[in-house]
Order: sequence, then C-alpha cells, then structure tokens
Amino acid sequence: MIRINLDKIASSTKNARIEPSVYITDEIVPAEGYVVAARILTDKTVYNTLENVHGRMMRLKPGDQIAGVLGTRRALYGYSGMVPKTLKAGDIINVLNLGGVLGKCTSHAPDVGEPFEAELLGALYFPVLGQRIGAQAHIGLNALPDAASVETSAPVVAVVGTSMDAGKTVAACQIIRGLSRKGLKVSAGKVTGVALQRDVLGMLDYGAERVLSFNDAGLVSTNDQTAPDAARRIIVDLNRSKPDIIVLELGDGLLGEYGVRTILSDAGITRHFVATVLCANDPVGAFGAVPLLKQQFNLDTKIVTGPVTDNEVGCAFVEQQLGILAANALTSPTRLFDLVYKEVFPNGN
Repeated sequence: MIRINLDKIASSTKNARIEPSVYITDEIVPAEGYVVAARILTDKTVYNTLENVHGRMMRLKPGDQIAGVLGTRRALYGYSGMVPKTLKAGDIINVLNLGGVLGKCTSHAPDVGEPFEAELLGALYFPVLGQRIGAQAHIGLNALPDAASVETSAPVVAVVGTSMDAGKTVAACQIIRGLSRKGLKVSAGKVTGVALQRDVLGMLDYGAERVLSFNDAGLVSTNDQTAPDAARRIIVDLNRSKPDIIVLELGDGLLGEYGVRTILSDAGITRHFVATVLCANDPVGAFGAVPLLKQQFNLDTKIVTGPVTDNEVGCAFVEQQLGILAANALTSPTRLFDLVYKEVFPNGN
C-alpha cells in the first residue's frame, strides 16, 4: 500500500468522499463500483473533460492522476465498455464517460473519438488507524438505504425518451421550473443511466429542492436488474422531505440497456405516476413509443416533446397522426409546463 496525490477526482466517486491524498493497493477487485486511481496516458481534442465532485468540467491531460469508478457503459452515442474479468496495477484501461467511469472500451461512436487510455495505478484503500486492516473504497459507501417497496409517495411526473439525447433533461428541468414557480415543493431524481452529476445539478438550478440519482444509490450505472431497486430507493428517500411533487427522469431510451423497461414494468413504482411525458427524436420514434408505453407498460402518454417538436412539421405529426399534444421544451417551455400541470392537477391546485 502506498500513498499518492490525485490531480482530479471524478464525480462518480462522490459517495466514497475521496480526498486528494489517498492510499492505494495493488489488490484490485475487478467489479463495478470500486474506486481506483489511474494515470492518463493520451491526449484528446474532443470529449476530453472530466466532471469533478462539484460538477465542474476539467480538462484531462497526459500525466493526470485521477480517481474514477470501475463500471459498465452501454451508450448508443458514446463509448461502450465493461470491467475486465481481471485487473492489476499497470493495466491499460479507458475513461468511458465524463463522470469518470473506468473500464475497457469495446466500441465507440465516431464523433467522440478514441477514448482516453489510462494506466491503472491501484484501488483506493481506507486504512484503519493503528490496524493492518481496512477497506477498499466503493461507491456503495454512504448509499441510500434499501427500499423493498414504495408504499406511499408524492405524485410523480415521469420523463421518458426514445433514446439518448432526446431532450429528457431539458424537459424535466422546464417542468421543475414551472412547478416550483407555482409555489410547489419539488423534488427530482435521475433513476437510470451512467454516473454524471450534470443533469442532477441542472435540476437543482431549475428549482428542485432536493435531487438524487442512482449514483446516490451506490451504482455507477444501471441495468435491468439494478434499476428498479435504485428507483425505489430514490423515490422513498425523496419522500422523506415531504415534497408536493416528484419529477423523475429515466435516462437513456425505452429500449436501451440501462433498465428503463424494468422500472416501467414495476407496478409498485408506476402506480405513483400521475403523468408520463415522452421525449422523441423523430416522428418514427414517437409513432412507436406511444403504443409501446400503452401496450407494454399500461402508461398513457398525453404529451410529447423533444426534437420531434422542434418545428411545426413534427408538432403537426404528433397532434394529427397520434392525437397527442406536442410542446417544445426549448422554444415553448410555458406550453409544455401548462400541459403537464393540467394533467397533474386537472381540477386546479
């Protein structure tokens, strides 16, 4: 075990509460959630920043010693990668996302370029003063408590999308802004995806009093098995502060690999939904997602936003062909909020 100084600490590590000066061990557990140190080896001109625990984006440079979290990413428009079955100090791994998820890249989209390569230095270790034993750092430390079920909850507005980059966070933020301006106490959560604080911080900026993500539930990313548990923990914990309403963003798409489907299939969670807002990239996505939500998950979608509503052509398709109201979160945020508000409070508030 040796002590090193870190140049940058990734936001994905925040539950472990890492300090700049840390102990590392070469006994590395090759599993998701463990915090490791790595030295950046390469340089990049795009997708070349790391989000720190305060939400600031920092430029990564060769030689930087960083703390990140071992994890999986299955992104449609970015890097895909996994934790190798074996890991040892000196191995070359990759930075898989802006939040500092580390693993072996297996595929990448052209516009993000080759991923950063990094030399694995070791696993972060918390020694116990005066003893020869300790514990390896893991983001399960200080995680939200278990929640077997969601018995009661404030009304939940769920924001879902046809894929990544469908405008879910923008829509969620505008809905939060409108609700908070109405004098309501709003809490929010991001229940699926891969660790990154940017969206969570955006929700706080738009008026949510409290925001949690699956990262707070001890996960670096979600999947079909872990997503429902993370959602339950988040909803139960948000309700502790007695909000008037909760806005949940389900990151990734309905058919993605981060567990959106398993959450929507859980009636113990969805029975608290009072509105489901669909973010669609294009007419085909909207055309497929609306019946999918109804037939597979028994969720009625009455509001569509996202890029499909960027101009009158898409809005006309949604309203005339699908019989659903359309509102663009960027150009018509007031209309979007008004539609959501009327669905949540049909008799006024």
